[in-house]
Amino acid sequence: MASSELQTFLEMWQAEAQNTIALLRALPAGQYDFRPDPGGRSLGELAWHLAEADGYVTYGIEQGTFAQGSKPPGIERPKTIEALAPGYERIHADAVQRVKRLSADDLNRKLRYFDTNDRTVRDLLWSAMLFHNIHHRGQLSLMCRMSGGVSPGMFGPNREEFARLRAAARPAAKV
Repeated sequence: MASSELQTFLEMWQAEAQNTIALLRALPAGQYDFRPDPGGRSLGELAWHLAEADGYVTYGIEQGTFAQGSKPPGIERPKTIEALAPGYERIHADAVQRVKRLSADDLNRKLRYFDTNDRTVRDLLWSAMLFHNIHHRGQLSLMCRMSGGVSPGMFGPNREEFARLRAAARPAAKV
């Protein structure tokens, strides 16, 4: 059982990061530039946006500012499907270390979030980062399917996993 809100956040965030890594590994090779909407992000761009949220939000919190042009180290987007999961894992690990340096008192600290309004560190962690990534991961799951991939189950089995579970539960035919 988590002993504090920060510990609860870290545990939930890590569980969601594992789901994100599984999805990134399931993206179909050769489909980096797949784009169902000509004006929207490509598969590769949307996939990397998940790393960007972890990196930029935690870096801004650590720096105490979300200054335009300020970038966390190593945030450059990989250009192949195969490089996305390892890149995300690296950015996420750096972000986790930043969050681990926070104290419970930091959660109520307010920061100007780019050019919008002041937000608490708590809101930035939960909403601007964790929930934001879950939202975009749902979009990426659909893009994975649309581009010929099989998105893994996130909060339960996907249709292929469920079909295997049902088949395994059927009684064996008598010979």
